[in-house]
Amino acid sequence: MSDPYAPCVICGGALDVVLDGVFDTRFGIPGWFKIRACRKCGLEQTRPLFSSDELKAAYETHYNFGGERNTLYTRMRRFLFDSPLYRWWMAADGDISFHSRRGTGRLLDVGCNEGRGLRFYRRNGFQAEGLELNEKAAEAARAEGFTVHTALLEDFRPQSLYDVVVLSNVLEHVPDPSGTLHRVHRLLNPGGEVWISLPNAHSGLRAFFGRKWINWHVPFHLTHFTAEVLRGLLSSTGFEDVRVRQETPALWAAHSLIARVAARQGRPTRALRRPLLVASLMLVWRGILFPVSWWFSRTGRGDCLVLSARKK
Repeated sequence: MSDPYAPCVICGGALDVVLDGVFDTRFGIPGWFKIRACRKCGLEQTRPLFSSDELKAAYETHYNFGGERNTLYTRMRRFLFDSPLYRWWMAADGDISFHSRRGTGRLLDVGCNEGRGLRFYRRNGFQAEGLELNEKAAEAARAEGFTVHTALLEDFRPQSLYDVVVLSNVLEHVPDPSGTLHRVHRLLNPGGEVWISLPNAHSGLRAFFGRKWINWHVPFHLTHFTAEVLRGLLSSTGFEDVRVRQETPALWAAHSLIARVAARQGRPTRALRRPLLVASLMLVWRGILFPVSWWFSRTGRGDCLVLSARKK
């Protein structure tokens, strides 16, 4: 693990502890973590950090697409995503992955996995490509006719620039968010846009669930952004016209509630994988508690920040 007293990854400022005793509420990865906030820029950060080798092993165990195809689960998921029900759900619950945005031009989805988002972007008019380090996931996307690159972002040199770069639940995972946005800026045509979604560190659910808020997601989430901090970072990396909206997805609310009741340090929270339980809680949140969701999102306390910004 890294030095728990390492300075801010953006500005080098000193960090103060704002929350102690945080643990992995999803997979049961051992360890206790602190959330520290920078005195200068306000960015919250997980400490200590896993080493690169430890993170690589954790991603390979818990995150990487393993080539699953044509199973009941993947067929049902594909049916849902292609159905009018999913479009209705995005309209009701909030589109945090930009699956409903229409447009034209070249689009790069960073961390595209097996290409779920690419199908939506192509259907909505974009020339969609992906960037994905997991070769099995990249091959699955290529099998559907997509161009998917497997280079690191810092090494990626496309033949043509892009009109849109998507960072959907990506920026909070990278060790150098400022460098990442500089690299994205380099990939965009003049006036091109970056689309970003990630958890909101000012979330009302964070305040309610505390250490068991599902979006601490240690050790994978390295940084925790508010809208103000992210606006400042985008401005400092060459972006303007930042537009922000907030959503509180029912899935995220359901997962936080399950974690609050069932999560134990060092143990996987298996209830998060019970589809009927998760779906029931999602419907309760969206169908009965929707005034809470609406209020959070309209008062700057939504669980998810959804932003777009234009290259200067």
